[in-house]
Amino acid sequence: MTNNALDTRIISSLIKVFADEPLQAPAFSTASALQGESFHFQLAYHGYELMKHAVVKVQGGVAEAISVQKVELVPSELPIYAHHDNNLVRSAPGLYPDLLTPIHEQDGIVICPGQWRSLWISLEVDVRWTEGEHPITVSIASESGELLGEETFTLVVIPTALPKQQLMHTEWFHCDGIATYYGVDIFSEAHWDLIRKFVRTAVQHGINMILTPLFTPPLDTEVGGERPTVQLVDVKKEGERYSFGFERLDRWVRMCLDEGVEYFEMSHLFSQWGAKHAPKIIASVDGEEQRIFGWETDAAGPEYRAFLRQFLTELVTWLKAHRIADRSHFHISDEPRLEQMESYRQAVEAVSDLLAEFPVMDALSDYDFYRSGLVQVPVPANNHVEPFIEHGVKPLWTYYCCSQYREVSNRFFSMPSARNRILGWQLYKFQVDGFLHWGYNFYYSQYSRKRIDPFRTTDALYAFPSGDAFLVYPGEEGPLESIRLDVLLEALQDLRALQLLESYIGHEAVIALIEDDMEEALTFRSYPHSAEWLLNKRALVNERIREAVCGTSSLGT
Repeated sequence: MTNNALDTRIISSLIKVFADEPLQAPAFSTASALQGESFHFQLAYHGYELMKHAVVKVQGGVAEAISVQKVELVPSELPIYAHHDNNLVRSAPGLYPDLLTPIHEQDGIVICPGQWRSLWISLEVDVRWTEGEHPITVSIASESGELLGEETFTLVVIPTALPKQQLMHTEWFHCDGIATYYGVDIFSEAHWDLIRKFVRTAVQHGINMILTPLFTPPLDTEVGGERPTVQLVDVKKEGERYSFGFERLDRWVRMCLDEGVEYFEMSHLFSQWGAKHAPKIIASVDGEEQRIFGWETDAAGPEYRAFLRQFLTELVTWLKAHRIADRSHFHISDEPRLEQMESYRQAVEAVSDLLAEFPVMDALSDYDFYRSGLVQVPVPANNHVEPFIEHGVKPLWTYYCCSQYREVSNRFFSMPSARNRILGWQLYKFQVDGFLHWGYNFYYSQYSRKRIDPFRTTDALYAFPSGDAFLVYPGEEGPLESIRLDVLLEALQDLRALQLLESYIGHEAVIALIEDDMEEALTFRSYPHSAEWLLNKRALVNERIREAVCGTSSLGT
């Protein structure tokens, strides 16, 4: 809709609307969805005069299942590293659309002259949505009630539900970052309340495994430095003996289960990058809290080994008694390299018999290291996963982080949202069992040297391209979502839709449907780059599901 006050256009969730460039995206007027799906689209708008307190209204659909958020601009000083590929929306520093914030009734929205902005409309398609077409009209009016712009989007609901997510998915959860940003005492009631809110948002977006800080996770910490202590297990040292209290761990587990967490990922037992040291561990010694292990600890020394023998024996007993042993995973050390194999081997040998009943997983991208037999469940980066696929490694996991900025999928500000969402299709083709990422809410600079304001510093202080270190922002009362988080959820929903279609026509037929218009087979490096391909292909998948369920064809692609 175009008038003298406002231009409006419905566009897909895969478009990033920049304030300083004309909107080129085509209109997106209809799509289909399965029950149990979170569906997103945008209303883009462009004004000619400054206007405050504009009112947004939505009509149609199921009102209680529709929410509207503002897409806010966030600064990026490091959008991408040098020597990047060309599959980017832009590479210059500036303001990028990413943060999603609620619209407060008393404030409305601000229309800035000469700028394109957008609203993010989310539809929670549950059993309240009946089969068929649901027109949804989004309007913007002035504070006095004058209609400025109005567009209608039609959602077609297919009468079958997405299957349960099978993929194990962890985005490393940083409890200390929450406490640091909000200025609350660690594991105070205020901290627990915030933790629960951050966990809830994670689960709502397909994150079903949670990093559990038995001791302060030895991750992205400067050698010799410390992160704030977030230790769920109490330790008391009396001579050579240790005793353990699991009260906080019990509260953590119960809270996570209440919020829908399915798997528990125990924090690493040894330091990052080689397993040469112990994580920071605080204990009560003669009535005083002391750090008994840390960077100064030789991980292969007898004292730390004796501690681990006592601790893991009791922990395993506790996990079994609380019936979560079958959903618990362990780590040795993050990202060991070939030249660190001997120290990693010593770490594995120190605990392997005690953890024989558990999956033990670590980020590891060198297949020769995996061949050593030291890593039970390797988690290779998506630009190093090919040999693990070729050799039939199972279970198969993958991850990406700041280093995966050429060719493969990722989710930086500077990347098109299609590059984020294609992950679901890749995970499906190669039947990946798990996906890991290190940054759900990392609100520090690199190596945790200092806290940052994630609304101003989105690159961990010139360390990682914006979009790598966190998926959620710390709002006044809890987490605020991002475009990247919602699009990642769409990727996981695509995966589940493909699995549903497979239940009707088989895996090979689904792969053929995916690749029938591609010049090359789908891989982690080779994939269609366009949003249109993803949207059209998902529509085709939905159509095939509808045909299988209803025996009729009535949806276009």
